[in-house]
Amino acid sequence: MGLKVELRHLRYFVAVAEAGSLSVAAEQILHTSQPSLSRQIRDLEEEVGAQLFTRNARGIKLTPAGRAFLDHARSALSQVEAAAGAARRLAHPDKPCFAMGFLTGHEWTWMPEALRILHDELPNIDVMISSQYSPLLAKALLNGKIDAAFLRREKGMPELAYRVLVKEPLAVILPSDHRLAALKAISPRDLVGETFVTVSDTAPVLRVVIDNYLKRSGTNIRPAYEADHLAMGMSLIASTRGVGLLPAYAQNFLPSSVTSRPLKGDTPTIELVLGYKKSNRSPILKLLLSRLDELVARVSKKAH
Repeated sequence: MGLKVELRHLRYFVAVAEAGSLSVAAEQILHTSQPSLSRQIRDLEEEVGAQLFTRNARGIKLTPAGRAFLDHARSALSQVEAAAGAARRLAHPDKPCFAMGFLTGHEWTWMPEALRILHDELPNIDVMISSQYSPLLAKALLNGKIDAAFLRREKGMPELAYRVLVKEPLAVILPSDHRLAALKAISPRDLVGETFVTVSDTAPVLRVVIDNYLKRSGTNIRPAYEADHLAMGMSLIASTRGVGLLPAYAQNFLPSSVTSRPLKGDTPTIELVLGYKKSNRSPILKLLLSRLDELVARVSKKAH
């Protein structure tokens, strides 16, 4: 008979896996109720015949079976998106298509202004949007699945070109009632002895920036936990009463139980760049690149 897994099950599963939280996925991504989402995930696990998540006080985590399923679920959804795109291009052959990717968490800042710039001059283009970890966005650029991406400057990919958009300062993320939250700014030595939460290899560029900063500061700080994404980082910091370092954009997503403080002294920064494949001759990409200064100015004006 085969599996009775629907596309919505895959979308729900991927959303929960990436958010690291049923509540975050339900409220902020899928706009549904948490009980309904929990029921859909249970139905999926029953249909697949394996437990995909483990649930504990720190939130939700993929099982080994879940990690294996995630790769295939993403691939299936990607194939569906590609099929839909191919159908649209055949149905509307005169309507150009442009695919943009965003490092998860940066969509709400950069996407509206990027779309506005593109549609100002090309109102009839079909723009496809995806959100993902930076290394996966870089691979998608290499494979020609997307035309441009807002991501980190990933190493070892000479076929890609990068244009700097902004340099984001790192900030200390900690529980709102933590003793260090009483300080206006926090130095690296203040973090010694605290439970330190860092990022995993899903964000290799950011991990290097954090590690190098701690090394330069001369402090002996060893990570106790690694977070795959923002929601998981917030959950770990709140539940372990730990501290972490994240780019400034993370402050847009802090729950009430978590707050941020600037770093004292020489604050480390991380670049957000627009990446594209050097061999891409898309006229839409050319237009976007020609108006990057305007895009940065628009986003900066909104931020202030």
